[in-house]
Amino acid sequence: MGPWDFALGALQGMVGSLVMSHLVGAGAHASALEIFVQAILFGSISGLISLFLFAEIYLRLGASAGGASTRARVIHVLAYGGVPVAASLGLWVLTALLAGPVLFMKSTPADAEGFVVLLLDAHFVAFWLLGLWSVVLQVMGLSEIQAFRTRKAFLVWVLGQALALLGSLMLLKLLSLWVPIEPPT
Repeated sequence: MGPWDFALGALQGMVGSLVMSHLVGAGAHASALEIFVQAILFGSISGLISLFLFAEIYLRLGASAGGASTRARVIHVLAYGGVPVAASLGLWVLTALLAGPVLFMKSTPADAEGFVVLLLDAHFVAFWLLGLWSVVLQVMGLSEIQAFRTRKAFLVWVLGQALALLGSLMLLKLLSLWVPIEPPT
């Protein structure tokens, strides 16, 4: 576990923040620069937290499935398995420079130029292909460090994702009980 692992985790968090900004349509009320600054400030922190959280999940799931690895090795696999996602930050920057805040809208405006529509479609396809590549690398890495067959490593990976999603939903529900969350108008 070294500084590059943490840097890659932070970069993955920034990309996750940009994805969330797109999903909530942040481009409708914020500039691309504001969205990127938010991704740098908050996304990097959430990426590091996620790196440690997922490492703990996969360490425990792997141990319960008969694997034997260390936390440092799991963090290393998750960080380097996420290199394609981290590299997609360059794709996000380039697309934002060419398309502007339209990149962070829920849907492409009807009056958008043909080039912008093509660019956003290409960005979407490239981002999901890089994400799929990241999944393959993480599963292969988990398989290697836990001494699992690929199928078992994939099931551990899927179960870890499901547990993280369930935990996130439970946390969101608890927060909504404490502070009522109203949908934006």
